[in-house]
Amino acid sequence: MRFSRHLAVTAAAVCAVTALTAATVPASAAPEPLAAGPVLTTGGAGGPAVAPGDTLAAPLAAGTKATFYSTATSTTGVTCATSQLTATTLGNPAAPGSATASLTGLTFGSCTANITGVTSVRSLTVGNLPYGVTVSDAPGLPVTLSGGSAGPIQATAVLDSWFGTITCSFQLSGAFTGSADNTAHSLAFRTEHFARSGGSALCPADGYFSATYGPVTDASRTGGPAVYVN
Repeated sequence: MRFSRHLAVTAAAVCAVTALTAATVPASAAPEPLAAGPVLTTGGAGGPAVAPGDTLAAPLAAGTKATFYSTATSTTGVTCATSQLTATTLGNPAAPGSATASLTGLTFGSCTANITGVTSVRSLTVGNLPYGVTVSDAPGLPVTLSGGSAGPIQATAVLDSWFGTITCSFQLSGAFTGSADNTAHSLAFRTEHFARSGGSALCPADGYFSATYGPVTDASRTGGPAVYVN
């Protein structure tokens, strides 16, 4: 009987100590989740963040050309063997989300035309820079370019023709969209539609722009590492 009473007293004491410990010592907290990384990094997923103010740059992807054709399915128009895209990073929030940039340069060179009556291309330029750029890490990695405070996205071609030099101006009514690719670190745009906004009546009524730029690099960092969309 005394032995049973001793066991009961001992058990009660253990329960009291356990309850006191639970009340005074917090349970081990679960590990806090790691903070989400930024949308744009360099060198790969989880690499150093692309900083606001960094310059992003990309030439045409190897083996490709920039085209400005008269219809979405034709191959008649202007073709440029070189092109260069330059932008300044504005914001790079934690993923998931969208990074923003300002497109400050989009140049074209070594352009030719296969338009009847056109003998050469003097220039192909874009106007109303800078443009807004948004890069999202949503499925498909969509990229959007939009006109800025200077006006809508605009393209102007100066052509030598049988009838002398003609100027053809085109505008995009809204934004145009493309997609990023992390394997090639590229930006691709396909048959983005421009409508003629001025110039000679000999100019095509429409222009459809296609180009792939890459690799996109952070030119503000040593070695110009490739940019990755997380």
